[in-house]
Amino acid sequence: MDLDDVDRHLLELLQCDGRLTFSELGRRVSLSAPAVTERVRRLEQRGVITGYAARVDLEKLGRPIQAIVRVRVRSLDGPRFRETILPLPEITDADHVTGDECWLLRVHCRTTADLERFVEQAQRYGETTTSLVFSSPVRGRGLPL
Repeated sequence: MDLDDVDRHLLELLQCDGRLTFSELGRRVSLSAPAVTERVRRLEQRGVITGYAARVDLEKLGRPIQAIVRVRVRSLDGPRFRETILPLPEITDADHVTGDECWLLRVHCRTTADLERFVEQAQRYGETTTSLVFSSPVRGRGLPL
């Protein structure tokens, strides 16, 4: 995809702070707010910018237990796993990956009992390995462009 230096700079800025105003973005890239607005809208239309979201501290919202659940889904159970497990509200990220354990699920639970129930549900579709997350020093960092 053809992006010029200004587009790349705008993307770097928005990855760090998606709430920057068009005026502030323009000041930082030396363009007018209308010019920045047009560039950002074009990046959105081309699918380069796929959305904007707030980062929320789920621990402060009563979900202090964070875990990575790796699931080795049996091939015949794949469609049912996708239909029943992936929509569960505890899951904040789900990655289908290569290797023995084909799903990596980041889950946030209120209690260890809730985590246990989640893992038991996932085990209906294959073997699981669960790791509690102590901290996440790098989350949602944008890539340099």
